[in-house]
Amino acid sequence: METIVELTNVTKVIKGRTIIDDISFQVNKGEVFGFLGPNGAGKTTTIRMIVGLMGITSGDITIGGASIKSQFEEAVRHVGAIVENPEMYKFLSGYQNLVHYARMSKGITKEKIRETVELVGLTDRINDKVKTYSLGMRQRLGLAQCLLHDPDVLILDEPTNGLDPAGIREIRDYVRLLAREKNMAVIVSSHLLSEMEMMCDRIGIIQNGRLIDVQHMKEFVNGSEVMYELEVTPSEAALSILRTYYPHASATLSSNGVAVELPKIEIPNIVKVFVQEDIKVFGIKEVAKTLEDRFLEVTAEKGAATRG
Repeated sequence: METIVELTNVTKVIKGRTIIDDISFQVNKGEVFGFLGPNGAGKTTTIRMIVGLMGITSGDITIGGASIKSQFEEAVRHVGAIVENPEMYKFLSGYQNLVHYARMSKGITKEKIRETVELVGLTDRINDKVKTYSLGMRQRLGLAQCLLHDPDVLILDEPTNGLDPAGIREIRDYVRLLAREKNMAVIVSSHLLSEMEMMCDRIGIIQNGRLIDVQHMKEFVNGSEVMYELEVTPSEAALSILRTYYPHASATLSSNGVAVELPKIEIPNIVKVFVQEDIKVFGIKEVAKTLEDRFLEVTAEKGAATRG
């Protein structure tokens, strides 16, 4: 895949405090890259540096091979972005807003505006004043504004904030469509784990201004080990045995017995030991980890590693 955005050792210091600490990652054409982290982790600051709204203390960002620091106009011409909320002239219609923004770029025709309006599903309301739009409709109009000049990179900062479930699904579908049909690189920041799972190909996890991991979404969700719940009695004795035989595994009491996180191949061995130790085994079931479990697990592990 062709790299279109690259951050190299990017650091941002404000009043002596390091807000973004030496982060590096790449985003490729045709993929949705999720920038995931809690509020205050540094997502919006990083995005502001990517689009040139905030200076870089050290390091560099290139878009389409052009440096934001030394070739700003060449770099940002590749980009369409909504940072925080889309701002529109509410007393104008949606169409008038797009005509106004079209004047900022060369070669945007009325036909191009019409096609973009159709793409984001605003054809029926485009001539109404923006003050009559719902939040979801304003988000779609903001998306249309970003797409008028056919950018190679689309950047959306918390695009689903304040939207109802239908609006969230619409934005998600548009993002996937643009990456697939237009071969566009889409960078989406969010703290909503479930939305990122359905939207993104890869994610970068940021915590306290540090990029602690970049993973393909499927790898992130699946993890390397699985949680199993064993219905056993007595459960306290079973837990003691697990901790003796597997001291590094995560093992706890559960409502029906014990829960342990291990590779599947170890389960027959556990059952064998339990039978030998006179632990009664009534059932075994795989327990899917939630995305929140994986996120907390990764941030705890990687965060401790970067601090060390």
